Amino acid sequence: MKRLLCKLMLPLLVVLATTETVAQTYPSRPIRLVVPFTPGGSTDILARTVGQKMTEALGVQALIDNRPGAAGNLGAEIVAKAKPDGYTLLVATVGILAVNPALYATLPYDPVRNFSPVTLVAIVPNMLVVNSALPVRSVKELIALAKARPGELKYGSSGAGGAPYLAVEYFKLMAGVDIREIPYKGAAQLTTDLIAGETALTITGIPALLAHVKAGRLRALAVSSAKRSAAVPDLPTISEAGLPGYDVSTWFGVVAPAGTANDIVSRLDTVIGKGLRQPDVAERLAAEGAEAGSSTPEEFGAFIKAEIVRWAKVIKATGAEPL
Repeated sequence: MKRLLCKLMLPLLVVLATTETVAQTYPSRPIRLVVPFTPGGSTDILARTVGQKMTEALGVQALIDNRPGAAGNLGAEIVAKAKPDGYTLLVATVGILAVNPALYATLPYDPVRNFSPVTLVAIVPNMLVVNSALPVRSVKELIALAKARPGELKYGSSGAGGAPYLAVEYFKLMAGVDIREIPYKGAAQLTTDLIAGETALTITGIPALLAHVKAGRLRALAVSSAKRSAAVPDLPTISEAGLPGYDVSTWFGVVAPAGTANDIVSRLDTVIGKGLRQPDVAERLAAEGAEAGSSTPEEFGAFIKAEIVRWAKVIKATGAEPL
């Protein structure tokens, strides 16, 4: 019986010993942070902030790997299929983890089964901005113009499932207006064309827009969150400016491939959380309208599940068809 128990226990002891050794030596080489969007957008900006603090704390480079495509699904698939050793991580968004499951008929990943949640990084209110030449200076004026010119105004989006798409489609639903979508591959070109007047408006993360608003290249009308943003305290919320109850914010987090050792996940959570609490990072996030959202892996996992339920209801309400 003792020999039999030893034979049965030996593989488990080997696995436990190997896991402990890996956790103790981690990390021993650069870590790849997959950003599923183009450089210059809110996800990329936050990823580089997180990556810098990871590099400082862990003593190895945290390398940014931009893999845009399919509303973030391409980058998510890469990480979902990566080796669960802690060296490939995904900087994910609400769209990738909570919206796309309701928006796409099929996905190359499962947001719950294929990832190990690490931490919630930040919550970012979106900002409604218009081309500076558009003759509107308030949400009510924008709604009135859209109703007077149905189907003529165009908005820039980063594709179905992205923050601009969801925010503007929800805006259209609540306001009862017809505004046409112009999809882009990334935030940089979207913003460039908005400034040039190729599109009339967008609603996306504050970090990608704030500098252009301050320079007068774009006109901000409101923020999309339930409360005002500290980055633009004089700007009203869309809810108080004309659409009571409107509330759409973007959140970002870090996840690892499912099966990543708990010790590694816990260490990453601790390192990223400490980095987010450092004064220089807190000031940088606040200046860009973002609020640090550090959480435990368990809390982040529960948050993701709750958001999947919430956004499924929103997608159904907008009438969006699965892609």
